Amino acid sequence: MTISLDKLYDILFTAFGGQHWWPIDVSYHQKQHSDPRFEIIIGAILTQNTAWTNVEKALKNLKEHNALTIPALNRVPEKILKTLIQPSGFFNQKAGRLRYISSYLQKQYNGDLKKFFSQETSTIREELLSLKGIGPETADSILLYAGDHPVFVIDAYTRRISSRIPLPTVSDSYEDIQLFFEQGLSTIPEKQKTSIYKEYHALLVTLAKLHCWKKKPYCSDCPLSTLCKKLF
Repeated sequence: MTISLDKLYDILFTAFGGQHWWPIDVSYHQKQHSDPRFEIIIGAILTQNTAWTNVEKALKNLKEHNALTIPALNRVPEKILKTLIQPSGFFNQKAGRLRYISSYLQKQYNGDLKKFFSQETSTIREELLSLKGIGPETADSILLYAGDHPVFVIDAYTRRISSRIPLPTVSDSYEDIQLFFEQGLSTIPEKQKTSIYKEYHALLVTLAKLHCWKKKPYCSDCPLSTLCKKLF
């Protein structure tokens, strides 16, 4: 038994409702007159190899230090930056990545994210992937959630789910799974793709966290229990 991606989306949305991801502190940026897209960029890097709850702690520290703008983050001494983002783990490595992308955006775009994200999707993606510490998942998260570009983000949660329900992807590679989702959702009107991609990815993450992340899944009350291969 197979299931279309449209039907899968409907099942997940009915089960979990709207996820409204990526979470940003709108009121903070209104008060600071800062660009919330930079918070998403920072979050996309901080969330590498850690849980989002740890990222939230690091972001809170950065906000309290008024360091969530490109110029401000560039001014923070590296030793202090490492302390601020320590809750996210791998803080030595991530501090360098944050400083690198922040200084890059300042130097190449004068800190203007509107100018950066106004380029073609493929151009931005190639540029992001050329930066130290930015892989496909991080680049696509930045493109989708900060830049509103229609690219489907593939993470470990999505890969796990793809292996357990009948999704006939060519392989388990990032590129093949991403191509499968984007081709399977190709009939969505262009104006709606970005919002659907965001919601779809967030729903898959929710499904994985509640039911499917561990090697032995928790199948009770799972909305996909009749479809899942349950490979364990």
